[in-house]
Amino acid sequence: MSAGLLAGKVVLVTGVVTTESIAYGVARRARDLGAEVVLTALDRDLERATVAAQSLDVDTVLTYDVTRPGAGVELVEAVGDRYGRLDAALHAIAFAPRAALSGSMLGVDPAQLEQAFRTSTVSYAELAEVLRRLSPASGASLVGLDFDAAGAWSVYNWMGVCKAGLESLNRYLARDLGAIGIRTNLVAAGPVHTRAASGIPGFEELLGAWEQRSPLPWDPRDTEPVADSVCYLFSDLARAVTGEILHVDGGYHAMAGPLRGPRRG
Repeated sequence: MSAGLLAGKVVLVTGVVTTESIAYGVARRARDLGAEVVLTALDRDLERATVAAQSLDVDTVLTYDVTRPGAGVELVEAVGDRYGRLDAALHAIAFAPRAALSGSMLGVDPAQLEQAFRTSTVSYAELAEVLRRLSPASGASLVGLDFDAAGAWSVYNWMGVCKAGLESLNRYLARDLGAIGIRTNLVAAGPVHTRAASGIPGFEELLGAWEQRSPLPWDPRDTEPVADSVCYLFSDLARAVTGEILHVDGGYHAMAGPLRGPRRG
């Protein structure tokens, strides 16, 4: 992609804590492509996010906790005061208690499920509202990180339900925001070694599944393919794309079962 593909755009990236995260990869790629990048983090992660920002030559790191009432309004004010507008945003926010990620779907505390849904799904609509209030007349782009919710995984459990809700919400937001030029899309990435992934019991099972079924070699430590795809959706190249789920998973989602024959790569 051209080095100036995102030149002049103000891009908000949520969820940056460590340099291994997909969000960090997106922020780095957006900077490479000419964007002015703003990061957000939870209060407890602010110090580490600031260190990550320094390695990106990013000046602005804002606190943003989607579970706290009024946080979206504060984010609008902070970004608006400094930049006056927002052209694109990445939703890289998800959480579910460990009990909701493995074992049976039954018997999980409803309060924990409500927290997972509020954090992982409803927050996408809140970030859409932030973008709506700051988007220029030319429109804007919202992108969320997804993990394909078309079927049930051996692990992931209630987070898979939250992602299914996210996929549905993405379509409804595309319906509501298209008239004002805001596009909303998801990137369904394959499994990547991140801090969030380390909290999923049985994550290695997913990596094993990709090894058997992905037609393209999949590197779970490489965030660049996902970051490139997010930046494409941020850019004007994707100006007619909305309500979409872009799979960046080595082709895993398109295969009906394990592949035969030796693997390449």
